[in-house]
Amino acid sequence: MPSVYENIRTLESGLDMEALPPDEALRQLVRVTFDHHNKQTDFVRLVMNENIHHGEHIAHLAEIKVRNRTVVTMLRRLIDRGVAAGVFRPDLDPIELHMSISALSFFNVSNRYTFSQIFGKDMISPKALLARREVVVDMIERWCRPNR
Repeated sequence: MPSVYENIRTLESGLDMEALPPDEALRQLVRVTFDHHNKQTDFVRLVMNENIHHGEHIAHLAEIKVRNRTVVTMLRRLIDRGVAAGVFRPDLDPIELHMSISALSFFNVSNRYTFSQIFGKDMISPKALLARREVVVDMIERWCRPNR
């Protein structure tokens, strides 16, 4: 299980967030997270199962807790840069931002079949995934802007 969680942290740490303006760095991070969830559907299933078991197994994995702090630190730096540049609001919390990115990326995988059936909506074609990814990217970026 730890390696499954490690994959997303490795992808995130491989991004050169400092090389991009803060708003574009955020958009890139959201795209990477969304794509990861859609390519690694077992990750979503694993997280769902772990939540069914009330986090019993992950609670014993200290290295995951330490490793996941890296994303919070990365987001804190990104938020600070964005606030300094005037493109992010100053009251953003990095954990709330992380949860929001994860939630919107996760949902597209966890509910793709039920939404497809209930609403007759394509949730899995490459075209549908690209369109949905950009909706998620826009939602997150707009939420982070001042005067949203």
